[in-house]
Amino acid sequence: MNRADIIVGLQWGDEGKGKIVDNLAQKYDYVCRFAGGHNAGHTIVTDGKKYALHLIPSGVLNKDAINIVGNGVVLSPKDFIKELEQFDDIEGRIFISDKAHLILPYHAEIDQARERLKGDKAIGTTGKGIGPAYGDKITRVGHRVGELLNPQKLTKDIMSYFNINKPIFDAMGVQTPNESELLEELKGYNKELAKYIVDTTLMVWDALDSEKRVLLEGAQGTMLDIDHGTYPYVTSSTTISAGACSGLGIAPQQIGDVVGIAKAYCTRVGNGPFPSEDLGEDGNYLREKGGEYGTTTGRPRRCGWFDAVAMKHAVKLNGVSNIALMKLDVLDGMETIKVCVAYEIDGKEIDYVPYSLEGAKPIYKEFKGWKESKGVKEFNKLPQEAQDYILELEKLCGSKIGIISTSPDREDTIIRD
Repeated sequence: MNRADIIVGLQWGDEGKGKIVDNLAQKYDYVCRFAGGHNAGHTIVTDGKKYALHLIPSGVLNKDAINIVGNGVVLSPKDFIKELEQFDDIEGRIFISDKAHLILPYHAEIDQARERLKGDKAIGTTGKGIGPAYGDKITRVGHRVGELLNPQKLTKDIMSYFNINKPIFDAMGVQTPNESELLEELKGYNKELAKYIVDTTLMVWDALDSEKRVLLEGAQGTMLDIDHGTYPYVTSSTTISAGACSGLGIAPQQIGDVVGIAKAYCTRVGNGPFPSEDLGEDGNYLREKGGEYGTTTGRPRRCGWFDAVAMKHAVKLNGVSNIALMKLDVLDGMETIKVCVAYEIDGKEIDYVPYSLEGAKPIYKEFKGWKESKGVKEFNKLPQEAQDYILELEKLCGSKIGIISTSPDREDTIIRD
């Protein structure tokens, strides 16, 4: 049986999945996105040119690959169209599931209104409307991409929804759309996107039946998973490998290798617990040297040390067969590097991720730093201290580290074995 491989983030997102998907996609026939919305962002640098991808799968830079946006994704037509403008040869290489749910402007208004009303208890969302769109999906009042093929009916359905819920929207400060303007907007989406809308489940089945190589990519990271992350400071979708099955329509036995992506340190965007966060000079150093600012929002990321406890948790959840370790070169020049190997909660030391990480204090193991790993392409040519660090992380996380990135460029990648 032909199987699809998966790439997932193992931390709090922003791990550098884009570079690895771009790198691996050169060997695949199909690259498929299975979850999330345009709150996610991949930055890929190829031949000195930078691409910022939010909804388009990272395999788009492989001219021979077919790219699929699966049913588990929530899609903003406006932002998808804008993203397509980066490419002039995209038709026939990208397709959108007719069962993916739509993000429309009012979803972003609802998202931002909820964050305002929560005050200091806000989640720290991107305000892009992802949560409200998934909420509408679960409460069965959402609208799917396939409905763009009949903009007149979709307009009437949206207006009916607003009329029924007008008191709620008025209280939140969310405006009812103008019906004629909404119709014109949806007609514009229809004109631009109709040629991309298909039954992608059948496409993926056909690809696997035809022995095509299929790569699946998610968005965000394991610790932001709606079920297994640091709830409620999480995203609204299933970010772990299991989400690939429901998000594309693939049976579990059709899953092959699972590659987990992690930085050589750790970052987080938005609010919520982050045990290994460093609020001092080291955290600032990592942020500036690593360029840790959101691809989607430009927000500065919270930075800290590698959390081996959370990583071991993520490796188990995802069934990881191989880890890709990103941004090793960012640690160059640091005298001492820390790794969180346990937590202290209420005076008790634990080595697993509990129900809540609120108040968790990190217990660190320290490593000697190194001078220069940037651009190195062979493991045995890394500084000895960097090699020791990587080998110890393998033991702590319970998985092989088979890929190591030593710069943003595609070519600066170490492949072990």
